Amino acid sequence: MWSSGRSEASLEAALPVPIDIRPIRSARRLRLRFDESSGTLKLTCPVRTGRRAALAWALDQREWIEAQLRRSLPPLPFADGISIPLEGTDVRLEWVAGGSRTPALVEGVLRCGGPQSGFDRRIEGYLRGYALKTMSREVGEYAAAAGASVSGVSVGDPASRWGSCSSQRRIRLSWRLILAPPNVRRYVVAHEVAHLVHLNHGPEFKALEARLFGSGIGEAKAALRRVGPRIRRVGLRV
Repeated sequence: MWSSGRSEASLEAALPVPIDIRPIRSARRLRLRFDESSGTLKLTCPVRTGRRAALAWALDQREWIEAQLRRSLPPLPFADGISIPLEGTDVRLEWVAGGSRTPALVEGVLRCGGPQSGFDRRIEGYLRGYALKTMSREVGEYAAAAGASVSGVSVGDPASRWGSCSSQRRIRLSWRLILAPPNVRRYVVAHEVAHLVHLNHGPEFKALEARLFGSGIGEAKAALRRVGPRIRRVGLRV
């Protein structure tokens, strides 16, 4: 369903990259492609298509857009010397010969020893643990504010969703959210906690989500779309 109730400016701001819309007299339907050389979406459409409707249609293709962006970005493997984002700030990975197997973050460097062949697994394990600890605490804080109870919090690595809340009151979040800026992560946590009360996206849900998170939901959602493709590439082997 097209999100045509929103303004042109808000629709365009929600897209993760700039878009070039070209009405073509011979076009019979809307076509979207991603131009890797310019980092721009190219949308062609029939001349009768309004700009707002075209933007809304493009935004509804967000999963396809994110897939194209992921493919266009280089992988960021967990390897010595690589920089990865952590809570929105880049940190450098460093393997320390003879060092502790337990990763430690010191002044913007995430160091880890042990056999180099298992460096990537130990780094990912550290990040997953960090994510679970951080987001479990935030879920608890938001749940208390919502007057709701949660039966469990876990982290995983879903391909397309950042979080979910089951009817059994279990919340599951992508560990990759710990890589994103804190406001982005907390937006997703607040969103899923609001589902403990309302298993829908109706007006009551949106009001609770806004009360839990506070101001700036639109900015957090737009930031998630911007950083999402990059953090999906973290940990992938070259």
